[in-house]
Amino acid sequence: MAENFEFIRPSNAPVSNEEIINDLKAVAKELQKTTVTQKNYEANGNFDYTTVSRRFGTWNKALKEAGLSFSNESNISDERLYENILNLWQHFGRQPRRSDLTSEISSFSQSPYNRRFKTWTNSLQNFVNYANGEDLELPNQIEKNTKDKTKKTGRDPSLRLRYKVLLRDNFTCKQCGASPAKDQNIELHIDHVIPWSKNGETTLENLQTLCSGCNLGKSNL
Repeated sequence: MAENFEFIRPSNAPVSNEEIINDLKAVAKELQKTTVTQKNYEANGNFDYTTVSRRFGTWNKALKEAGLSFSNESNISDERLYENILNLWQHFGRQPRRSDLTSEISSFSQSPYNRRFKTWTNSLQNFVNYANGEDLELPNQIEKNTKDKTKKTGRDPSLRLRYKVLLRDNFTCKQCGASPAKDQNIELHIDHVIPWSKNGETTLENLQTLCSGCNLGKSNL
């Protein structure tokens, strides 16, 4: 009896929104739950939870697209709380305020920050100390993003690396100078100067801040 063909996704193949949503649904079905936490997805999903959050803006927005209910977790890790701060910083183009935690961009309310850091000011200070650390790579980043052993880095920059790129570029598009600090409709992306699919590495020197318009224009060239 002939064996069936098996599709193996190339390591550098782009992931569609539909694939991410279907994977969220599959994880929820497997766990027999109406929602999926980032911790659940990290253990059972096919993609990185940070990729999901960035693709749809926030984790809760991704859950909404998948027809799942919002998650309400306890024991949220420091790194995920820091990730939310950075997402807010990137969205607003400035240091986030406590009131920004009530926006739809935020995945968490003020309560988890108060439980962990006592005050919002302490939360920001701890985030900056963490983000300014020297370890730019997550320990499992390469293994999780690619099986290509010629690569030194994975496709997605770590939280620290994203922060350093945005800070270096002053939270401003390197091509047109647009910034969400001046126009809330501006959306910033972290882009590879030399594409990762063309052997560009995920390093500070090979990453730049682009607005969504310039990033789309670049991809169409």
